[in-house]
Amino acid sequence: MSSADFTTFNGIDGKRLEEILEGISKIKVALIGDICLDVYWRADMTKSELSRETPHFPLPVVEERMSPGGGGNAVANIAALKPAKTHVLSVAGNDWRGKALIQEFINRGIDTRGIIISDKIVTNAYCKPMRKGISDLEYEDPRIDFANYDVLPPEEEERLLASLEEVAGKIDVLCVSDQLAYGCITQRIREKIIELGRQGLTVVADSRDRIAMYTDVILKPNEVEGCRAVYGGNAPKGAAFEELLAAARLLSQRNNSRVCMTLGPKGCIYVDKKKAAYVPSYAVQAPIDTCGAGDTFLAAFSCALAAGAEGFEAASFANMAADVTIKKVGMTGTAAPEEIRARYCEIRNNNGLI
Repeated sequence: MSSADFTTFNGIDGKRLEEILEGISKIKVALIGDICLDVYWRADMTKSELSRETPHFPLPVVEERMSPGGGGNAVANIAALKPAKTHVLSVAGNDWRGKALIQEFINRGIDTRGIIISDKIVTNAYCKPMRKGISDLEYEDPRIDFANYDVLPPEEEERLLASLEEVAGKIDVLCVSDQLAYGCITQRIREKIIELGRQGLTVVADSRDRIAMYTDVILKPNEVEGCRAVYGGNAPKGAAFEELLAAARLLSQRNNSRVCMTLGPKGCIYVDKKKAAYVPSYAVQAPIDTCGAGDTFLAAFSCALAAGAEGFEAASFANMAADVTIKKVGMTGTAAPEEIRARYCEIRNNNGLI
């Protein structure tokens, strides 16, 4: 691929945006991967009284909020785009967190029949106690985590494989969220995902540490993950754009895969066998919170591809969706079609580019 095969794509226009949104309304989407429950407990310390039994002041929780996290946040973002059908495939524990997480999915209209319930694992959860006193300042206590520290049991692996095989023929795109050290994406399941990609299913994989293990599917690393996949422990820090572009191209060649490497506030790089494109993002006014932005990008990029968008068009669409969610401070938010339309109008008015 020569330098002549590189271009900058400033973004889709309004007509194309509407075509993509219309296309998304007709597709069926599934995500397989590591889901978790995010829990927020807000304690009002003005209501706390010294315990009679211990020398401690308890945390009087006055508000509890839960939302899907990890791959679950990506699923929530898929559903927010209003496709015809959204499936989630994963493994959850037979515990209160699993029940709460499944209910969160059901509330969003997501098909949860692909979630395997197991007595042998726990549902991954991240619980964040927040203290507030007389002032308006809020302090976060150490997070309480529920996690698995052993590999997925063979029986659960078999059941998840069966769920994947059943759903694969019914969907237009499969998203993969392979994030946890002891998550549900085992080597056998990863091999099945790759096989589906080779058979022609559109598969988009996102993995913090194992993106290099995926071939013949579409890869969505961020710049750190992409460089690490190519350079190993020698991933350049503060890499120049040319180094990032080279890493994306090399990853695409090595893994026989299209690559969309996200660059945080700078946008992303899209590479396929014929061309490479830089797709910029546009400034978002503070305050912002980037937590979950990668999940939003994965969801929007995958759905746009399945709706018929070219890779660079899907990247532009996903940039705008991520812009929406980073404005939702203190929560892992989603981007609805009307919010993406509003972001498009904001970019057009402020930059005059698209």
